[in-house]
Amino acid sequence: MTGSNRTIESAIEVFVHGHSTGKSRTFPYETSRVGSLWLMRDAERKNARDYRKEEWIAYHVDPEDVDATARQHARGRFHVCVMVATAEPDEPTRSAYKALGYRLLGTEGFFVRRITQIPRPPQAAVSIERVQTAELAVQLGKITRTRPIPDTLLGDDAPFRQYVAIDGEDIVGRVRSLDAVGATWCADMYVEPSHRRRGIGQALLSRMLWDDQAHGSKSSVLTATHTGAHLYPHVGYERIGTLFMFAPKSMAPR
Repeated sequence: MTGSNRTIESAIEVFVHGHSTGKSRTFPYETSRVGSLWLMRDAERKNARDYRKEEWIAYHVDPEDVDATARQHARGRFHVCVMVATAEPDEPTRSAYKALGYRLLGTEGFFVRRITQIPRPPQAAVSIERVQTAELAVQLGKITRTRPIPDTLLGDDAPFRQYVAIDGEDIVGRVRSLDAVGATWCADMYVEPSHRRRGIGQALLSRMLWDDQAHGSKSSVLTATHTGAHLYPHVGYERIGTLFMFAPKSMAPR
């Protein structure tokens, strides 16, 4: 295995553990290996109708093998997420899954940043704060329409760290970091459109990375939309691949 492959394999492991931890805030979401694939799905539920869609993650695995394994082991609906390294062509992957009856749902950039030489957060005309009070957690929950972060995840040593940008009394930006296998998973980066291009995104990420380093993280991993992909290199993230998300047109076994 080359150094590039090892980097992507390690980053994928951070992704699956971090992503699953985030989804577990609603209901336990588990990770496991099935052969050469990663599987992320709900823990056992009493009612099969409550299961959320499963996610199968593949890197350098033959598409026919991915399809056969997912159909054999999936409880119901599923997606296949295929990682393609930056230096590799993506057309063979697209064509292979299309031939198997899959449709492309979308793509996201896959980024990693070694946590060294972190720049000081740039000056921003807002306050960057870590969410560590119940009041701020409730305020954020109202904005995101999610359950407030529980008190158990608001302490200094919690593996879940949420940051917000505050302008006056309003939350205008946010990002969170989750500890995962010696690294951190960065998720839900967002700045209100009215406050973009003011350095708020960089300020949020820089503050987050400083705390990641203080908690022993060696690297930070994230996926990014096409718009977000322009921000992350400014704070030292390197694009190492693209995540292709496919859904089968038919769920019936082949």
